Amino acid sequence: MVRLLTGLSLLLSLQISLAQPVPAPLPPALTPITPPPLPQSSPSLQDEIGNLPEPEVRIVKKPHYIAEEFRVNGRLYLVKITPKGAPPYYLSDMDGDGYLESRHDDLNPNFRIPQWVLFRW
Repeated sequence: MVRLLTGLSLLLSLQISLAQPVPAPLPPALTPITPPPLPQSSPSLQDEIGNLPEPEVRIVKKPHYIAEEFRVNGRLYLVKITPKGAPPYYLSDMDGDGYLESRHDDLNPNFRIPQWVLFRW
């Protein structure tokens, strides 16, 4: 019985080793695609970008934190607070009313998640 099984396994392995793999069909001839031309920049867009006011940054150093106030045309729109030994967080004026939003309710459609930098590379 052992001889019969050994002979069958030898015969089966011989047939498998003699079998030739079927070659994969070749892909059809590929034609190169030319990339589309780059869009021309609008001079009016360049003028708008050039006319944007630069933000004024005021840094306030306190014993337990550093606050960076970002203003445009004298209006405060963002505060970055960096506590000592902790990651920074941001308070921003979402609707332009002059109040920095830090708490939101469920009915507020402009909900913003607090922004902390977790990793930097």
